Amino acid sequence: MSGEVRYPIGDLARRTGLSVKTIRYYADCGIVPPTDRSPTGYRLFDAEAVARLDLVRTLRDLGVDLSTIRRVVDREVALPEVAAAHAEALAVQIRVLRLRQAVLTVAARRGSGPAEVDDLHRLARLTARERGHLVGDFLATVFEGPDDKHPYRGAVVSMTPELPEDPSTEQVQAWLELAELCREPTFRASMRRMVRQHAADHDVPGLPRPDAVAVVRDGVADALAAGLDPTGPEAEPVVTAVTDRYARLHDLPDDADLRRRLLDRLRMANDPRRDRYLDLLSVINGWSSGDAVAPAVDWFIRAVGARMPDPAR
Repeated sequence: MSGEVRYPIGDLARRTGLSVKTIRYYADCGIVPPTDRSPTGYRLFDAEAVARLDLVRTLRDLGVDLSTIRRVVDREVALPEVAAAHAEALAVQIRVLRLRQAVLTVAARRGSGPAEVDDLHRLARLTARERGHLVGDFLATVFEGPDDKHPYRGAVVSMTPELPEDPSTEQVQAWLELAELCREPTFRASMRRMVRQHAADHDVPGLPRPDAVAVVRDGVADALAAGLDPTGPEAEPVVTAVTDRYARLHDLPDDADLRRRLLDRLRMANDPRRDRYLDLLSVINGWSSGDAVAPAVDWFIRAVGARMPDPAR
C-alpha cells in the first residue's frame, strides 16, 4: 500500500542493531527480501520485513543455521518443530561440554599428565552399560563369596551409582573419582575385608544385630559431638558402655580379649575411602550425604588404645 511506511536499509540497521552488510546479505539470500525500491534504486523494507528480520536475528542468536531459518520464515517448516530439534541438539552439546568441563577441572586440580587426562576422559565417556559393568565388577568383588551364606543384595543396590542422563558437572566429577576408587585394588581388598568382618559379627545365633562399626558409631556420637578427649577420664563411661553392648550382643565377657577383638575390627574398617565412596555416591544419585563413620571410629580406637596394656596398642 502506498501509505505504508518503508524503511531504507540504514534505518533498518538502526532499528534492529544489525549491520547494513548483514541485512544486505540476508536480502541477497532471499531470507528478508526488500519490499520495494526507491526511485534511485535503494532497497526499502516494510513493517513485516522488520518483524521477519527480528525473527531471523533471534534464531541466529540461538544457533539456528540460515538454511533452516529460511524454511521457517518461508513457512516451509513450523517454528515449534525447529525449536524442539535445536533444543535437543543443544542439550546434547551441553552434556558434552559438562563432561569436558568435569574432566578438565579434575585434571587441573590434580595437575594431571597426558595419560591421566586421557583416562579421565575415557571414564567420563563410558556408556551407562559400561559404567554398570565397572561398578558391578567392583561390588561383586566386595560382596560375593564362595557361598551365599551372607547375601548382601540390598547393600549392593544401595551402593550402586546411577549417573543421570543429564548429569551436572559436580555429578560427573564425583563419577570420575568413584570410578577410580572402584578400580583401585587396595580399596577393593579393604572393602572386602569390611564385608567379611561384618559377616563375622553377624555369624551368631539370634536376630540380626549391628556390627562393630555401627555399635561404635551409635555409642560415641554424643561424646564426639561434645568434643570429649578420648584419652581423658571423661571418656571412660563411653568406652565401657560401647564395649559392654558389643559384649552382650555376642554373648562374650567384656574383657581385654573382647576389646582387642573390637579394636582389630575397627582398625580393619577404618578406611576413609569408604566414607568418600558414600559421599561420592550421594552426589551422583542426588541423595543427602550420610554421616561419616571414620571420625567415630578414630575417636574410639584412640579411647580404647589408651586404656589397653602397651603390647596390645
